[in-house]
Amino acid sequence: MNKQKSFSYQFKHIYNESNFFVNKTNFNCFNILINNNKHSFLFGPKKSGKSFLSQIWLKKNNGLELKENFELLLDYKKNVLIDELLLFDEEKIFFVVNNCILNNLNLLITSSKKINEINFKFKDLSSRLKTFSNLEIEQPDDEMLITILTKLLVEKQFIINSNDIFEYILRRVDRSYEAIHYIVNKLDVLSLEKKRQLTIPLIKEIL
Repeated sequence: MNKQKSFSYQFKHIYNESNFFVNKTNFNCFNILINNNKHSFLFGPKKSGKSFLSQIWLKKNNGLELKENFELLLDYKKNVLIDELLLFDEEKIFFVVNNCILNNLNLLITSSKKINEINFKFKDLSSRLKTFSNLEIEQPDDEMLITILTKLLVEKQFIINSNDIFEYILRRVDRSYEAIHYIVNKLDVLSLEKKRQLTIPLIKEIL
């Protein structure tokens, strides 16, 4: 029997505060950014919600996000988001940082590495960033893991018949944001291929 093909769909996120789950692992980051701290460097593990939170910040600050618009950012007097520092040229980032400082603009930079873990080629940039408010999203606790797992399973339209499913998954996967996203995506593909709903026997085929 041929396997059913699975397709990858892109769903539009609604970036607002009510859609961002806040608990002790990210409360300080959320509170400071929502209250418009001037220059912030936000570190968080992959899939921890940095981009989601930064989009909330961008909307509240009526800013521009650095993409392929370096010259525009220098010309426009707008607050700036740089989502994932490591994706961009260091010298360009340095000019954007200086522009924001000189023009009294708010700036948020996110990264999947801490400042002291990055081997900067442009040392002046490192010095500038170390003066920023340094914010960190912590690794997920039990409450956060269950919330994320529930949200992802619901988004994939799984029918959850038992809490045993949550316990089974959480006892067997790495306790990280990335691991939870990975397992749910694998389950989604497998359930579509086999035309089966979410059960512990199905999960056993992956874990």
